Amino acid sequence: MGTTERSKKRVQLWKKAAVHFALCFVMGFFTGFAPTFKPSIFSKPAVSTSKKVEFSPQPIEPPQQVANVDRSLIAEAENLTMQAASSPPWSEENYSETERRMSEDEEDEEKKPSLTPRRFIIIVTPTSTKNPLKCVFLRRLANTIKLVPQPLLWIVVEGKTESNEVSEVLRKTGIMYRHLVFKENFTDTEAEMDHQRNVALKHIEQHKLSGIVHFAGLSNVYDLGFFDQLREIEVFGTWPMAILAANKKKVIIEGPVCDSSHVIGWHILRKMNNTDQTDETNRLRIHISSFAFNSSILWDPERWGRTSSLQSTSQNSMKFVKQVVLEDETKLKGIPPEDCSKIMLWSLH
Repeated sequence: MGTTERSKKRVQLWKKAAVHFALCFVMGFFTGFAPTFKPSIFSKPAVSTSKKVEFSPQPIEPPQQVANVDRSLIAEAENLTMQAASSPPWSEENYSETERRMSEDEEDEEKKPSLTPRRFIIIVTPTSTKNPLKCVFLRRLANTIKLVPQPLLWIVVEGKTESNEVSEVLRKTGIMYRHLVFKENFTDTEAEMDHQRNVALKHIEQHKLSGIVHFAGLSNVYDLGFFDQLREIEVFGTWPMAILAANKKKVIIEGPVCDSSHVIGWHILRKMNNTDQTDETNRLRIHISSFAFNSSILWDPERWGRTSSLQSTSQNSMKFVKQVVLEDETKLKGIPPEDCSKIMLWSLH
């Protein structure tokens, strides 16, 4: 009895295993026909590879112009190649050609403009306290100086007053300036002008302002080319000046007589009718605006062959002219260099 029950249980187990196997087989069979990928919100969209774009390189055809090259150019190039091969590199023709090219390069280098810095100009202008139109003339002179290329310094000297008119004029010019004021009182206008110039010279000496000093009066009228010539001065420079006297209806020329840029004489009182009046006693009476000098001589006299500074030997501007500028005419340079014949400065009286 026990054996029969055991055999029945075995048959039932085999049946269950066969059914289970059959179900798994059927499910696996149908699963093989189903798609293997199911889209979800977390997966990236699949890229279809059914339509694949292929790029195939296109054949490049040679340009048609090559076929149309001028045969004469090819023949000329071949001839040049044969000549170069036949002549050695040290031949006379090649050497002359190389020398010519080197000379042309040197000429091109010489033609290039050289960047040299402009020399510093120091313009000194005294103002008379007795001149009611000094600010009008000051504005007119400022309009000229504004047109001069930098670097430039304008030193304006005046007596102590309660008015700020000169200071306001200078502030509005846009020019680099220094305004000097003195306290002394003068009854003589010429003595006052000389004192103001000495005040400016002392200021230049104390602060070692290096440049070309020129005394510009309020009544001066300039050609702008004058300032370019001013920058060419090394030690001392001088030039002719036209003095216009409206009341006397005449023009007086004062200044040097030059051979090229060398001073060989002076015009003291020369009228336009070519009649010269010379006076040996007045030989040194050159106009204060007719010369300029290198300011370094004020604080570095040994550089220019002197034993003392100018301020220790001169008390006014006229003595400065007599003792320094005209004591050695060989150091004077006449401007413009073409025989000092061009008038570039006028003084209105």
